[in-house]
Amino acid sequence: MKSKETSKNGGFEMQRHDIEKWASMNELLDYLDVSRESVLRWIAHRNMPAHKVGRVWKFKFSEIDEWIRSGGADDRSENKDIKTEDTDNGEG
Repeated sequence: MKSKETSKNGGFEMQRHDIEKWASMNELLDYLDVSRESVLRWIAHRNMPAHKVGRVWKFKFSEIDEWIRSGGADDRSENKDIKTEDTDNGEG
């Protein structure tokens, strides 16, 4: 069970129990059971919700779930002219 820690922020009280944790690339790969290359391709060409924090990608599972439900990962909508190479060269 998550704690109900509170903090004062400019006079507003925030409860920590409703804040979604950021997921790492490895957590996302386990969650979706897909390859890293697929995720990088989706980020580059299919508007997959992802956020760069320094040199690493971070994800919110709620955003990923919505993206999938809206058809973002549907292969039938993929443009066959798009190159599918890995776009993450590690210099990010």
